Amino acid sequence: MTTETRPSDPADHAAARAALLADPGPVGRPRREALAAATDDWLAGLLTAAGAPPGVALVAVGGYGRGELSPRSDLDVLLLHDGPIARELPERIWYPVWDAGAKLDHSVRTVAEARAVAAADLKAQLGLLDARHLAGDPALTAALRSAVFTDWRASAPARLPELRELGRERAERHGELSFLLEPDLKEARGGLRDVVALNAVAATWLADAPRDGLDAAALRLADVRDALHLVTGRATERLSLQDQDQVAERLGVLDADTLLRQVYEAARTIAYASDVTWRAVERVLAARTGRGRRVGRLAIPFTGVSRGAGAVARGAVERRPLAEGVVEQDGEAVLAQGARPAADPVLPLRAAAAAAQNGLTVSYATVRRLAAECRPLPVPWPDEAREQLVTLLGAGEAAVPVWEALEAEGLVTRLLPDWERVRCRPQRNAVHRWTVDRHLVETAVRAAAMTRRVARPDLLLVAALLHDIGKGWPGDHSEAGEVIVRDLAPRMGFGAEDTETLAVLVRQHLTLVDTATRRDPDDPATVEAITKVVTTLPELELLHALTEADALATGPAAWSSWRASLVDGLVARAADRLAGAVTAPVEAAPSAEQERLAVEAARTGEPALSLRAQAEGTDPGAGPTGAGTAGAGTAAAPMGTERMGTGPMGVELNLAVPDRPGLLGTAAGVLALHRLTVRSAGLRELDPIGAGPVLLLSWRVAAEFGELPEAARLRADLRRALDGSLDVARRLAERDAAAPRRRGIPTPPPLVAVAPAVASATATVLEVRAHDAPGLLHRIGRALDESGVRVRTAHVSTLGAEAVDSFYLTDEAGRPLAAQRAGEVAATVRAALG
Repeated sequence: MTTETRPSDPADHAAARAALLADPGPVGRPRREALAAATDDWLAGLLTAAGAPPGVALVAVGGYGRGELSPRSDLDVLLLHDGPIARELPERIWYPVWDAGAKLDHSVRTVAEARAVAAADLKAQLGLLDARHLAGDPALTAALRSAVFTDWRASAPARLPELRELGRERAERHGELSFLLEPDLKEARGGLRDVVALNAVAATWLADAPRDGLDAAALRLADVRDALHLVTGRATERLSLQDQDQVAERLGVLDADTLLRQVYEAARTIAYASDVTWRAVERVLAARTGRGRRVGRLAIPFTGVSRGAGAVARGAVERRPLAEGVVEQDGEAVLAQGARPAADPVLPLRAAAAAAQNGLTVSYATVRRLAAECRPLPVPWPDEAREQLVTLLGAGEAAVPVWEALEAEGLVTRLLPDWERVRCRPQRNAVHRWTVDRHLVETAVRAAAMTRRVARPDLLLVAALLHDIGKGWPGDHSEAGEVIVRDLAPRMGFGAEDTETLAVLVRQHLTLVDTATRRDPDDPATVEAITKVVTTLPELELLHALTEADALATGPAAWSSWRASLVDGLVARAADRLAGAVTAPVEAAPSAEQERLAVEAARTGEPALSLRAQAEGTDPGAGPTGAGTAGAGTAAAPMGTERMGTGPMGVELNLAVPDRPGLLGTAAGVLALHRLTVRSAGLRELDPIGAGPVLLLSWRVAAEFGELPEAARLRADLRRALDGSLDVARRLAERDAAAPRRRGIPTPPPLVAVAPAVASATATVLEVRAHDAPGLLHRIGRALDESGVRVRTAHVSTLGAEAVDSFYLTDEAGRPLAAQRAGEVAATVRAALG
């Protein structure tokens, strides 16, 4: 090479660099590689021109070491030597770089010194993992790389927790890239720095990140950073609002919103890969130190799989059942060995709900398998699918990582196709903290803490998830959202009345705040404006809770004590206007089967019952898929010793018993013993032959783990419990004591309240709202029995994971309870629920 074109000339390098940046051809990774190659030639020439002796090497580290340079990237260079060198040698290299205006991060060390610095400084060690030879003695660079990787793998158990903590600190300082209007492309959670961390984890051979989409996500962020450097002329990592249009134009992207969506999608891919990887690291490190989950006094080791030396031996792993087809393993929800995703379209929602309710997430492999094998849900959805979605949302904060896992594999969009329009959609409003889709999830999280305030927590949670779904369409998002919900709710299996309520909530979700803050609260027309669009007290309760949840999920500036007081006052006045609309539940007339059982019980003085197994979502009156009846002294009919089925099946159980105390709690306890979850129940009095009242209980139950009990055994246990030979309370207590404790999730405290007298003229109505749990109805029934009151009628519903029950109570003479006694009964039930 002639002296006129020598690569050590700063002017020549600057000209070559400028030509690369001006060339419209190579962009993205090819241009970064070309910039790195040109810089390599320049620095190699500088080392040669400096007269470097043998035993010296010039090494690129950090981002430059990875062989890619953004237009304004720093140069991280190490001058490596194996013995004394002249002091002037480094200066002959560094000064030309500074004279050229390049930012240089440099050091001069031996291999031993570099290892010592790395041992003391994690960031230095990470940079050395990307060490790449530029010029000089290649054997010296090879020795450094070998030593650095050996040290890194040996120190991984100590260094990886430190690396994870660095990531957490960065996230606290810079936020989550996926939701920021002006994100830091490098330092924010889900940014390029996290990609470096994931590669460092892979270099330990202990764990590796899920690679699908990860490289493409990292490339996208790097391309945006390149464009940002060129637009601003600075080495900035923050994608500021004023630069986004120009960056989008340089990248050939439609507009700034589309650019942000692409950035957010890439960041979510990286953030999710980080979550999966760090959970894997945690399991492997726990296995290496002998820390496993404990069952009783025995430590059960984790199963770990290593990619290299020091592999963790496969051992016994604890698997605890969570739901049908779902178990807990290593702190994650995974599929049971007998699960059949291809035959169970509800399984993704069931796994997600079980994980969230137990404070877990769904494992990466499980989500991948569910996405690959599960068929789409039928339309309309089965009842179980809708209930599991509500259960997932009702878990509050614990639902967020589970939702993110489903979304990472496209399962959310498969369930709710309209979700795609709001996914990663930015909100260019300083009040909003989140993208549209995450705001919807956060609103559901806030609503989960308000489920005690409403009679229909399922409608509240679904409305919270969908209230801004119209933001993906042109025009007023509330109007667009109403149209979407009127189509979507029936597909989700909601009836006409519930669909109408959801549509009203979505259409009017801004009405309370807008009216309360913009209209005169003392003007009768203000209250009338509310009662025209919300016509019942239950709807008003729902809209009030949705309004607050929406505002709290928006950000600190969207809700204040002043706004809350205005909305509360408006709601109170509207409630007074709607107070006359309170009506008792309308009971359907007893079926022919129920009347027959009541007659049999009245004639014999003994319990009579029928069992009917049915698929979830079918009409209970449409006829059984299998049935059996048993009265006093009669043998069990068909299904006597047969299993009532497996999978998502339900049971309709009717029980008629001559009036006696404690019936509700006793029967509920037997069902709990058989691991049957009560989805709904009703209790009423009949007097079919004029011989005295007969209590008729009608239940819809589902098996907790999918396999229903033997019909004959269930019948026998019901009889034994009713005649006193089976101590249900003791059996439940023994089982609970033997069961391993799960961490669970925080839930709102139970609400036990006496309804206003207008709710019923002939009985005192006790309302109970609580998080559902095994034996809940049994505890309520026992408390009512201990209080010495008669349960004349009961209406029991389990909506997702929330129990919403009403009990119509009288004293021994059949009269409503006195106010003081009603309060005492409520206190007894409250105490029973803890």
